[in-house]
Amino acid sequence: MTIMLPPEKLAAYRHETFNLSPERWLRSPEEAADFVNRRGFIFFWPIKNTILPSLWNATVGERGVPNNHNDPGHVTWGWKDQLLGKHIWHYGRVLHKRNAMISLALLPAFYALSPNYGDPETDYLDQYTQGLLSPEAKNIYALLLQHGPLDSLTLRREAGLSSSSSASRFNRALETLQMEFKIMPVGVSDAGRWHYAFIYDLVTQHIPDLQEQARAINASQARRQILHTYLKSVGAIEQKQAARLLRWEPAIGQQTTQSLVNDGLLIDDVQISEQTGKVIALKDIFQEKV
Repeated sequence: MTIMLPPEKLAAYRHETFNLSPERWLRSPEEAADFVNRRGFIFFWPIKNTILPSLWNATVGERGVPNNHNDPGHVTWGWKDQLLGKHIWHYGRVLHKRNAMISLALLPAFYALSPNYGDPETDYLDQYTQGLLSPEAKNIYALLLQHGPLDSLTLRREAGLSSSSSASRFNRALETLQMEFKIMPVGVSDAGRWHYAFIYDLVTQHIPDLQEQARAINASQARRQILHTYLKSVGAIEQKQAARLLRWEPAIGQQTTQSLVNDGLLIDDVQISEQTGKVIALKDIFQEKV
C-alpha cells in the first residue's frame, strides 16, 4: 500500500537537516566541520535541480549565491580554504562535478567505490593503458606522485599545459582525478596573477590509511552506507535522482534501495501528496521527531 508523505512534513524535515533556521546558521569553521560530520556529505554551494545540503545554505539560509563578493555569506569561502589539508573533511570536485565536502568517517565508503584497487604507484598506469585515463590526467598524477603537493600553476607548467588552448584539457584532467578520488586540494598558494591557486596532492599521500580503511568495505556495504546517509539528509527522493547524484547505474541504485528496505531503514512505496510518481523515503521521517 502506498504511503502518502505530506509535502509540508518533508519541507520541515529538510529545513532541519539543511540547517536553514537563522538560530542554527553556522558561525565558525568548527561549526562547519560539525555540520559536515552530521550530514556525511554536502555541497559547498547549492546546485540547481540537485537536492543536497550545502555549506552556503547552512550558513545564510535558503537563498542563492550572489555575485556580490562582499556578501557576508562568503565567509564560507574562508572556512573552506582555512580547513584545506587539516584532515577535517575531504574537499574536492567529487559529486555531480561540483565541489563538495565529505566527512572523514564516510570517505572510506566513497573510496571503496572508486577505481583505485591496489598500488597507487601503478594503478593509474594500468588505467591509462586501458584507455580509462587521459594523457593529461596521467601526467598530472605522475607529477604529484614524484614531487608531492604542487600548486595548480606549477602542475600546468610541468605537465606542458600552460597555453590558453590547453586550459580545458587541464581542468578536465583535474576534475577526473578528483572525481576518482586520486587527487585533492590540500591548501592554497599565493601564486599567479590572482595570488590564489589550489595546492593538490594525491589522496593516498595525504590520507595514508584511507586505502586500508576502504579495503574492509565491500561495494554493497559502501553503497548502503552512502544512500542511507543521503536519505538521512533529504528525507525522501526519487530513486533516479539519487542514482544520478551518486553516478550509479539504475539497477545498482534499485538493489541498494531494496537492501535498505529489507532492513527496515527505507520505504520505497511512498508518494508525496499531490505529486505523481513514487519516491524512496527514510523510515524515520514518518516519526514525530525529525
